[in-house]
Amino acid sequence: MLKPEQIERYSRQILLREIGGQGQKKLLDSKVLIVGIGGLGSPVALYLAAAGVGTLGLIDHEHVELSNLQRQILHDSGDVGQRKVESAIKKLTALNPEVKLIAHSEKLSSANALEILKNYDLIVDGSDNFPTRYLVNDACVILKKPNVFGSVLRFEGHVTVFAPGGPCYRCLFPAPPTPGTVPTCAEAGVLGTVTGLIGTLQANETLKFLLGLQPTLVGKLLLVDALTLRFEEIQLKKSSECPVCGTRPSIKKLIDHEEFCNRLKTT
Repeated sequence: MLKPEQIERYSRQILLREIGGQGQKKLLDSKVLIVGIGGLGSPVALYLAAAGVGTLGLIDHEHVELSNLQRQILHDSGDVGQRKVESAIKKLTALNPEVKLIAHSEKLSSANALEILKNYDLIVDGSDNFPTRYLVNDACVILKKPNVFGSVLRFEGHVTVFAPGGPCYRCLFPAPPTPGTVPTCAEAGVLGTVTGLIGTLQANETLKFLLGLQPTLVGKLLLVDALTLRFEEIQLKKSSECPVCGTRPSIKKLIDHEEFCNRLKTT
């Protein structure tokens, strides 16, 4: 049974026949881990907390910088120098004090990923680097956890859901790009609203997946061009040769993803 204050807080989504009281109870019982509390993680965390996802894990080892504030809307000027996880908890608690927030103020690595991710129903990848993306993917495949993925650069973004049994990140990108060939947002730039748009889509896919609503982006990659305001959806195929989710996987435990993503580096 929902408490009276919960019925009032979540009344607008409870009114949706696709959600109702039972759907709201599902959200309250759900546990989601957000990897990266930056441009993508900020809108994800805000919308999931507002929707009443019962437990939110937040993992990020970085501190708030002034250059973050153009797009990382969970933080403000007074948070500069503070750990992102601490800043996030302060804002999310003010937004919805009944959500249980779990802080992981550490860098996600092959040594701790499985132990951290195993406690959550779904993982949202809001990271901004290739080693972490491959790490989150491999850990999710090993643990059979859904992974709501997003990425942004300049005016463009991608969103998809890698679910157990379907294609994974390695099916889409078997190998990382040669270091230095793909610029980062710090090098190429990014419009703040693009991170807000992609992060909101990630939050939307997360809520749909937790509620069992269809259709989702499982097996599909949504391409977003915010400059021309064009959306394109392409089908993804599961690769039988994938080293982590294929028919004969060679990766059955976590590897050194930093080394994996830097091994193509030229001298």
